Amino acid sequence: MSKVRYVFDTNVIISSLLFEGSNPDLAIRYALQNGNILFSLELIEEIDEVLSCAKFRKYITDEEREEFLDSFIDRGILIEVVDVVKECRDAKDDKILELSLSGKADLIISGDKDLLVLNPFRSIQIQSVEQFLKSVGHYPPNKEA
Repeated sequence: MSKVRYVFDTNVIISSLLFEGSNPDLAIRYALQNGNILFSLELIEEIDEVLSCAKFRKYITDEEREEFLDSFIDRGILIEVVDVVKECRDAKDDKILELSLSGKADLIISGDKDLLVLNPFRSIQIQSVEQFLKSVGHYPPNKEA
């Protein structure tokens, strides 16, 4: 049986880095252990750009940012995006849809209402972090662990 193919939006990925033990962190950890996380160069560039902003410098050093990106790249699957999509009401989010189609994703995990409203997108389910954790039996998280 093939592993589930996940796409996470930028905000979920960044939240997982900044807030260890948070729902986004738990979701990404689950996906890494039980499936494959897909990413594109454009997604990595966006994460790098956002984390390089001044407002994040108090949370993460340049070295920590680079280590996180390297680890994310090493543990995920790089997808060459070949699909073009113009279906999201926020055009900046089309890149998540394009990655999902090109990578044959099973599931998009996002907190973005502009993406969530499209569920399902073609045959790809779109869930919030909380919906995803509930669907895999990890919500609410066990605080005693």
